[in-house]
Amino acid sequence: MKKKILFRCLLGAPIGLAISTVITVIISLCLGKGEYYAVVPELISDCGNEIKAVTVQTVCSLVFGAACGGASAIWSSEKLNLLLQTVTHFVVLSVSTFPLAFFMYWMPHTELGILSYFGIFILIYVCIWIGLYFYNKMKIKEMNNRLQENEQKNA
Repeated sequence: MKKKILFRCLLGAPIGLAISTVITVIISLCLGKGEYYAVVPELISDCGNEIKAVTVQTVCSLVFGAACGGASAIWSSEKLNLLLQTVTHFVVLSVSTFPLAFFMYWMPHTELGILSYFGIFILIYVCIWIGLYFYNKMKIKEMNNRLQENEQKNA
């Protein structure tokens, strides 16, 4: 299991960086008026200059991707039922993402900003979970249908 987690962390890190980069491009296209906004101004202020802020955001994006990738190994645990997998996965992602999101100013540093962050996080999590649930349910139904067809052919 440790090798699987490490592999998924190593795979998730560049994916996290790629997603982060795409998000900055989308934000820049929507708000930038022809300029590229690599990081939020508050992070530049905290870091002292833009290149340090971009470097910090790059490292945090790699960590975020690694955390998401490593957490995905929870779904392959046969020791946990679906509810425990979901709760464990949700807690691991929440604990790993909130400090990054707060530090990176991906949310306003206010009570409302924090509540909004968790509301959006939960909404996205639930939507993805429901989508994957029905996708996997469909795949299981297809496998069962193929098994029944094979049994009928062999009978």
